[in-house]
Amino acid sequence: MTYQHIQFTVQQGVARVTLARPDKLNSFTEAMHLELRDALARVQDDADARVLVLTGAGRGFCAGQDLGDRGMQMAAGQAPDLGATVERFYKPLILSLQNLRVPTLAAVNGIAAGAGASLALACDLVVAAESAYFLQAFSKVGLIPDTGGTWLLPQRIGLARAMGLALLAEKLPAQRAADWGLIWSCVPDAAFPDEIDRLAGLLAQAPTRALVRTRQAMQAAASHTLEQQLSMEAGFMRELGWRHDYAEGVAAFLEKRPARFTGE
Repeated sequence: MTYQHIQFTVQQGVARVTLARPDKLNSFTEAMHLELRDALARVQDDADARVLVLTGAGRGFCAGQDLGDRGMQMAAGQAPDLGATVERFYKPLILSLQNLRVPTLAAVNGIAAGAGASLALACDLVVAAESAYFLQAFSKVGLIPDTGGTWLLPQRIGLARAMGLALLAEKLPAQRAADWGLIWSCVPDAAFPDEIDRLAGLLAQAPTRALVRTRQAMQAAASHTLEQQLSMEAGFMRELGWRHDYAEGVAAFLEKRPARFTGE
């Protein structure tokens, strides 16, 4: 597929997807959804990819759904089926991210609003530039947070803060998001590109399978009893203990040298 609304590269183990509609703050259209779906499938199938970095072009990360993309339906007097939009595009997008075979890093370079905020939060690690902010804008148009927002927000910051963000639709600056534990870190704008490159490089050299199993275990914890979680941990530890990267990690520790993980 030829991409017009995203940019996609894989270099030195780092797959980068850049949402590239900067004049529209990288808001979603059907065409961009299809391109992003294709890019994620390529990452899933590319053995050279060890981490995915997701970011936006220009001054925004993603402003959510481009309401103009539905404009023709509404102008023709046909109310859009927003549930169908969620089922067709946003649900598979988030599930694809959550099931990706490599860790994911959201580099939030500017506004992350609506579905764009949820897209970022669906990644394993979220780093934001100091000038960036998050906005749950759904109540301004009579909707609820989607793209997993009603699950991601309470999981990350608790019900009280999640409800405040959703009901009031107020901007959440990146530094406060970090202070609340919604994201991993807030970085000064000037240092942001280098920090993203540093983290991407670390993740690209890490034991990929172990990172993904960590994601899976932490996601499962909310619906598991302690006994169920302990059993899941035992299963994953059994699997990982048989892999090359565990043996390499132990050998590197004993030999006092950097580990050379393959990701398998």
